[in-house]
Amino acid sequence: MSLVSTDWLDQNIKNANIRILDCSWHMPNSDRIGKDEFPLEHIPNSNFFDIDKFSDPKGKFPHTIPPKDQFEKLCSELGLKNSDHIIVYDSLGILSSPRVWWMFNYFGHNKISILDGGFIKWKLEKKRVEKGLSKNYSRSNFTCSIKETLLTKIEQIKENINSKISNLVDARSKGRFLGIEPEPRPGLRGGSIENSCNLPWTECIDQKTKCFLTKEELKEKFSKINIDSNSKVIFSCGSGISACITAKAFELIGGKNFSIYDGSWTEWASQ
Repeated sequence: MSLVSTDWLDQNIKNANIRILDCSWHMPNSDRIGKDEFPLEHIPNSNFFDIDKFSDPKGKFPHTIPPKDQFEKLCSELGLKNSDHIIVYDSLGILSSPRVWWMFNYFGHNKISILDGGFIKWKLEKKRVEKGLSKNYSRSNFTCSIKETLLTKIEQIKENINSKISNLVDARSKGRFLGIEPEPRPGLRGGSIENSCNLPWTECIDQKTKCFLTKEELKEKFSKINIDSNSKVIFSCGSGISACITAKAFELIGGKNFSIYDGSWTEWASQ
C-alpha cells in the first residue's frame, strides 16, 4: 500500500502504529517555508519532517541524502519506530512527499505510504486540521539498512551516458530540460544531461485532484518515452525532489528497477 487515500487516513488516523509526517518543502524562489507553515495548520497527530534538516550537512548540493547514522538519529528524535506505518504528505498535493517516501525506502523502511492528493485534497474535503507544534513522542531507536541500488551518483551517470544500460529520465519542466527556461537557483546554467529524456513530474499528477494519474494513464505517459515496467531507469530533476515523483509514478505502473540521481542537474551543471 504505497499510496493511501484521504478517506483511508481519516479512518485510520488514531491507529497506534500510524505515524504522519508533514514533508512540505517549497522551491527556493517560492517565498514559502514548510516548517513555518506547519504550526498554522496540519493534519492531526502529524510531525514536521524537515527535508533540509534530513540532508547531508557536508553535502555540496541541496538536500542530498544524509549519512545513515544521522538519519537514524533524527528519526529516533522524532520517536519513529521500525514497526511504524509512516504516512507522508505535503502542502502542495504531491511534490516533496515522494522524496521522503524514497528516502525511507533507501534506508530500508518500506512501511511507508504517500497521502494521495496531500494536504490540498485533505482540506478540500473539509477533514479536520490542527494548529500548533508537532506532537511529542518518546525518543525511539530507529535503525536503518541501506538499499544501495536506489541511489545513483555522478560517476555512474557518466558511465551510463556511454553504456546506456539505464534510461535517464529528467522530471523538470520541458523548458528547463531544453534550457530555454531559467533555473530557479541563481547562476545555474540550463540544459540537460546527454542521452536523457524528459517526463515532467507535473504530467504524472492530475492537476485538479492533485493525485497521481491512474496506472493506465501513467503507462501511457511512460510509453511515449519508450519506457515500460521492465525498464531500468534513473530519475533526475533539479535537486532530487521532483525526480522522486516520477520514480513513484514508475513504481505505480509496476516498475521496480529504478534509482534517483541525488545530485541531479544542480550537481551536473556545476561541473
